[in-house]
Amino acid sequence: MAGADTTRHLIGLLLGTEEDWPRAFEAVLARAGRVIAEGGREHEVACERLTVEPFDLTDPVRTGLVIDRLAYWYYHPREWLKKASLIDGTYLLNSPFTFQSMEKHSAYCAMLRLGLKIPRTVLVPYKNPLDNARWAYTSAKYNEPFDLDRIAEDLGYPLYMKPFDGGGWRGVSRIENRDGLHRAYDESDRMLMHLQATVDYEHFARVLSIGPETMVMDFHPDQPMHNRYAVSHDFLGPEAGRQCVAISRVVNAFFRWEFNSAEMLVNGDEVYPIDYANACPDVAVTSLHYYFPWAITALVRWAVYCLVTGRAAKVDLQTQRYFEIADDDSLDYDAKLAAYLRLADEHFETERYWEWTAKHLGHLPEVVLDWVNSPDFDQLLVDTVRSTYPPHEHEEFLAHFRGLVGMWATDQAHVLGARG
Repeated sequence: MAGADTTRHLIGLLLGTEEDWPRAFEAVLARAGRVIAEGGREHEVACERLTVEPFDLTDPVRTGLVIDRLAYWYYHPREWLKKASLIDGTYLLNSPFTFQSMEKHSAYCAMLRLGLKIPRTVLVPYKNPLDNARWAYTSAKYNEPFDLDRIAEDLGYPLYMKPFDGGGWRGVSRIENRDGLHRAYDESDRMLMHLQATVDYEHFARVLSIGPETMVMDFHPDQPMHNRYAVSHDFLGPEAGRQCVAISRVVNAFFRWEFNSAEMLVNGDEVYPIDYANACPDVAVTSLHYYFPWAITALVRWAVYCLVTGRAAKVDLQTQRYFEIADDDSLDYDAKLAAYLRLADEHFETERYWEWTAKHLGHLPEVVLDWVNSPDFDQLLVDTVRSTYPPHEHEEFLAHFRGLVGMWATDQAHVLGARG
């Protein structure tokens, strides 16, 4: 039983179809126990799954922090999140304000303004008219004819066509030639599309950031989901790895995103961000496997830190601070990226975060390792595999994921043993 001097905090989970990571989050949070923070005050952190229902704009909100995996797709809970943030000060992972206004197109523009190496990108008009009475008049009077082939030839083949607002690989096409270009454009229908040049690359990096924590992973998008994340710890050189971490953290701080993945093409020490606005980044155990325990640890650690320290949610972006660095001609690319990263680390309180969590959540890695080695985790894995794959593939995939997660447990035991 919590005492009278215990401060209670509640995390809300706003979920779509997922079961694996929410069960993992709930289990680890419960095992982590209470936090004794500054002044000896006890803090108890719990979580609950949120439901969607009518709400009065003045209804009080009990949850101090919400991990949102639904509102990007489902507008009713998105508007509840805005109310919770603006009226009640609820801390949100992620910001519906910037994900609504800063979709992939705006994110490209903002990072181009900072001088990041975004591949050349052209926005082309809709292929087919919108269902809007004004469209026919406006398009007839103001839409200039354009040569789609000339744009593509200028960008160079191969290139990519993809929706301006993203959406989980929806409508993305690799274009090899003129026939493929026109076929993809015809199929785009009423989606507004980017044409984007590709670059020669050696590695495709996917970078998952949660608060100030970042994991750079060797990603193979042409593989089936269970094989896309390769366990390759040193697949990038130190300079490219440093840039990937910095770019991901700068993107998140700029847009006030706290739970986001970024995709980058890497050629030597050159890093080209191609996608970095993911309202629901992949955290499934059947895709992350080896990296899944890290993701759950980071998510619990950041959520508890934000709640117990009273970290204030920020809606304003303060973009001018970044633009002043971008406009400083005395700084080269590396110096600007370093200056952006200082702003990002200030936003995420990176130094304080690691000091605080080492003091108050230092036991969390051992808690997660113990849980991953428990029958409870194995049952989660069994349930997830059974709900994801056909029966004749169950044993194959159970062995696959048990092997990968077991590799993580062995590596983590060595790390913790070395620290001890």
